[in-house]
Parts: sequence; structure tokens; C-alpha cells
Amino acid sequence: MFKMMEKEKPRDYKAAGLLPLLVFLMLYVGCLVAFTIKGAKDPSSYMPRQVAILIALLFALIFFEPRGKFSKKMNIYLNNAGNAGVMNLALIVMMAGGFSSAVAISGGESSIVNLGISMIPSQFLVPGIFLISAIISLCIGTSTGTIVTMAPVTFSLVAAAHLNAGMAGAAVITGSYFGDGLSMIGGTTISAAAGVGSPMKDKFLWQIKIATPAAILTIISYMLMSLHNNNAHAVAAGGYNVITILPYIVVLVLAALGMDVVLVLAIGTVLAGAIGMVLGKVTIFACAKAVGSGMESMFWLAIFAIMVNGMVALMRYYGGIDWLVGIFTKRIRSKASCEALIGILSFCVTGSIVNNNISVLITAPIARDLGEQYKVEKRVLAGIISIFAVSASMVIPQDSAMMMTLQLAGKGTNYLDLIRYMVYPVFLIGITFIVNFISSKKTTDSSY
Repeated sequence: MFKMMEKEKPRDYKAAGLLPLLVFLMLYVGCLVAFTIKGAKDPSSYMPRQVAILIALLFALIFFEPRGKFSKKMNIYLNNAGNAGVMNLALIVMMAGGFSSAVAISGGESSIVNLGISMIPSQFLVPGIFLISAIISLCIGTSTGTIVTMAPVTFSLVAAAHLNAGMAGAAVITGSYFGDGLSMIGGTTISAAAGVGSPMKDKFLWQIKIATPAAILTIISYMLMSLHNNNAHAVAAGGYNVITILPYIVVLVLAALGMDVVLVLAIGTVLAGAIGMVLGKVTIFACAKAVGSGMESMFWLAIFAIMVNGMVALMRYYGGIDWLVGIFTKRIRSKASCEALIGILSFCVTGSIVNNNISVLITAPIARDLGEQYKVEKRVLAGIISIFAVSASMVIPQDSAMMMTLQLAGKGTNYLDLIRYMVYPVFLIGITFIVNFISSKKTTDSSY
């Protein structure tokens, strides 16, 4: 929680207290849009997120109480940027990156893809692609990693089996985001749970009750659509070894049983490395190098979480967060409307920032304040933030998953070809509203 560093009441900047966030959005999103319109190859690289948040942070330190002591403002920032919750989040996301790389170099990722393809009839490959993508993303906790693994395979299958490219592309994107917002080793889940103070196990168990029926309805929808594809050709699956998939299973089971995620990831990483060495796929140093590379790939999220948490603390101290909560509170009439507005906020922030991890880091503190006022369970808050963040990511044209999929799909497939088959986010949001409306009519759980 935020620590008051001074006895005197700070100046209340009201809406101006959110200017640092606006500076970040203008720099990061503005440059992303501008360079996308110009047709730049990698539009997000021109204004890196770390640079944008650093400029916004410096603005906050200078703008708030310009005649006040700089050391006072730095103390506010440092005592919150490096609190125990953020440090735990940073350690977990880096360990999750190391685990994913260890399993990949040991052959686990390719095995789970080929095993799935070998078990699915060619006519129903599209629902199968969704299911395989969902399982992989649940295991590795990242949509990007799943897309990188599944998209090339998917469009090879599209060509070989004469599948609908738009439907297959939609299936791989939505399946990839299934686990992104649900996996207990995923950045979105870790950030959402830590941000509102919910145990990850509780958030997972609540959200899986919504995600599972939504996924089942999606599979059924794709199966019904696939019935019209009478021209599907049989395709051959690559080789696989079930033993290499064991680390995924162990991690999921231990995390669901409530073991600390740090221990779970450590066990999974050691197991993946041991399997790779026993099978002769890697040496101990190759495994160590892969784990290190995986951790490095997540450094940005760990550092970004630290910087964002410190900046949000400054905005809270100077009244910006309280002002925003007050604006939302005026429109809230019940627990159900509180949950709905939190979901809409998460969706809109993700749509603006084009990154669900960053969106969750920004939305969580606001959601926590609103949740405390309207007695919304913390596991529900974390679940709603995740659900709406990943739902927005699935349909944003400039999202990396969408752009990567469209590039691999070829010139004959466009954004509209994919978006028309995006049924999973519709089911996911619809079921969330229904469940929360029903639960809001019941007595608030004492576990809050």
C-alpha cells in the first residue's frame, strides 16, 4: 500500500494529477499511431515504452510541487516502486520467462503442437488450432510465445488442408489469449493479482469458471462452421515425445494446488532441463543459457512494473487517482455497475496502450480502490481486469498478435477476414457480465 512520507497534506491536483499518465499515452501511443500510419516496419521501436514512462516519471517529479523538495518526491517514488509486491512480481515474471525457454529447448513446445495435430481430424483442424493454442498459452503464460509457435504451423496447415485462413487466424489469436489472461505464470495474471492484492490461485479458480464455458462455446462454434468445409485434406503431424510435456503438467498441477509460484517455476525449470539432458537434447550450459535468455526477455516487464508503480504512487499522493475514482464512483449505482465499469476501463486502457500487461499495471490500483468501496472480491477484480484486457488485445488491429498473424496469412487475408470469426471474446465478455450480474444479487462473500 501507498506510504505517506510527510505529515502535512499534499496539494490536491485533482484531474491534473493524472497528467503523467497522459504524457505517457501521448508519447507511446501517439508515436505508435504516427509511425504505423507512415508504414514504418516496427512502429513501436521509435518510442520504446521504457523511454516513454521515464519521460512521464520525470514530468511527475518536476510538475508536482515544483518548489517542493525533490528528495521528498523521490522518497514517495522509491518507497512504492520497490515495495515487496512489485519485487515479487518482477521475480516471478523473469522466472516464468526462464521456464518457458527451458521447456522449449527441451522439445516441449513442439511436442504439444504435434501431439494435438495428430489427434484431430483434418475437417476439425480449426477448432483444434484454438484448443492447442489455448493449452500452449495456459502452459507458457504468453500470447506472443504461443503465436510465434502456432502461427507458422497454422498457416502451413491452412495451405495443406485447404482451411479457411480467416477462421484459422482468428482461432490461433483467440486461443493464444485464452492462457495469456488465465495462466498463473503469465504476466497479465501476475500483474492483476498483485495489483489488487488477490492470491493468484483464487483469481485463477474464479476466472477458469468463466473462461472454460466460453472456450467450449467457441470450439462448438468453430466445429459447426467447419462442417461446411468438405474439401479439407488430411495432413501429417510431426514427431513428439510426451515426456517433454511433463513440466507443463507439473507446473499447472502444483500451481493449482496452491504452492508458491516461485517454487513451482523453479521445480518446472529444473525438471524441463533434466528431461532435456536425459534425452540428449541439451547440455547443462545450453539449458542455463536458454533460461537466461528467457529471463532477459521478461526484464522489460519487471522494470516497467517498478517504474509504473512508483509513478502511480506519485499520482495517488497528489490526488489524481482519487479524482479518477471519484469520477467513476459518481456513475456507479451498485456492485454490478462497479464491476462493469472496471471492465470497461480495462478494455479502453488496453485499446489505447495496445499492451495488456501495461494496461493491467495501470488499471489495477484504480480497480482496487473502487473494489474496496463497493465490496467487490479481490479475485473478481483481478479476473475482470484480465478478461477485459485480453479481450481488447484480441481485436485491436495494431496488436502484435494480429499483425503477426496477418503477415503470415498472406495478402489474401485482411483484418476483417479475421475479426468476423472472433467469437471467443464475445462469449468471454458475455458470460462475465451474466455471472457478475447474478453474483451481485447475492450476499457479498466474507472472503473479501
